[in-house]
Amino acid sequence: MNRPIHHLVKRPLKRPMLKLAVLLGAFGVTVAAQADLNVYSARHYQTDEQLYGNFTKQTGIKINRIEADDAALLERLKSEGAKSPADVILMVDAARLAKADEAGLFQPVKSAVLDARIPAKLHAASGANGTDWFGFSTRARVIVYNKDKIDPKTVQTYESLADPKLKGQVCTRSGSHPYMLSLVGALIARNGEAATTQWAQGVVANMARTPRGGDSDQIKAVGTGECGVALANTYYYVRMARSEKPEDKAVMAKVGFIWPDQAGKGTHVNVAGAGVARHAPNRDAAVKFLEYLSSDQAQAYFANGNNEWPAVATAKVENPVLASLGDFKAETVPIGTIAKHLPEAQKILDRAGYK
Repeated sequence: MNRPIHHLVKRPLKRPMLKLAVLLGAFGVTVAAQADLNVYSARHYQTDEQLYGNFTKQTGIKINRIEADDAALLERLKSEGAKSPADVILMVDAARLAKADEAGLFQPVKSAVLDARIPAKLHAASGANGTDWFGFSTRARVIVYNKDKIDPKTVQTYESLADPKLKGQVCTRSGSHPYMLSLVGALIARNGEAATTQWAQGVVANMARTPRGGDSDQIKAVGTGECGVALANTYYYVRMARSEKPEDKAVMAKVGFIWPDQAGKGTHVNVAGAGVARHAPNRDAAVKFLEYLSSDQAQAYFANGNNEWPAVATAKVENPVLASLGDFKAETVPIGTIAKHLPEAQKILDRAGYK
């Protein structure tokens, strides 16, 4: 459940610090107060507390976190305009990040640290002035199948979901959900609009039910046999596999997963990413926070605390369930290219009758 938006509270300097500032000011010495960092985040994971706490411990910069879903954050940022106190914007999925970028909510960043540590394919809207946003962790879009109903050899590609042999077997999220839009954006970049349109029509024809629910719901529906196959992010698959709940264990005993397109163009990979807000009052601290997110410590946290793969190759993954998924061939389409295809992706899904 998303947490409500919290109001920012300006805290006055503590009296001892104020006295010190006055004393030094008498000798002509200027004292700069350490500004807090205001992070607007659509990440609603309790495990992120440690991620933010480590940054404060290392730098002394306190983080004021404002959490809401993506739509609420976008509306707040637009309404605040140039007076927005936001320094950093954190979002999950390329589609959501692209929407914020399109609205002009990021400012370009030039950082040798980020350029060296974050792969170029995870930089978006890069230009002469820098990069608008970066992907800091990744999740793969895999095919989940019911072991009793589906032969995994028949669903080795995304294209296979449109095969008439799967009629009445396919489940997905809504066609307007960012996860679906990003996958279709990637398919457009890989295969072109005509082939992707045909694919979307085939998937609609094969649906077991009207698209609904989140990724966990798709996995559960496959486990119960309501669906034969479904699309899900590895983040959700690993989270359920790590669950101690008897009902989750029962579901996971019934399902398997496939890395799609391993003999072709690779599995679609999405991101959680961030950028510096356009009107950031604490820009230097904001860039420092982004650089911190690329550190091995923060990157390992994404994997071990939240079941996401690090964007940085040197980060150590100690999450045994995530590691057990093994290596796979990922697509090479740059995240920024996927973002550019999102408007056409929505049109294709709408024309195909995707709900």
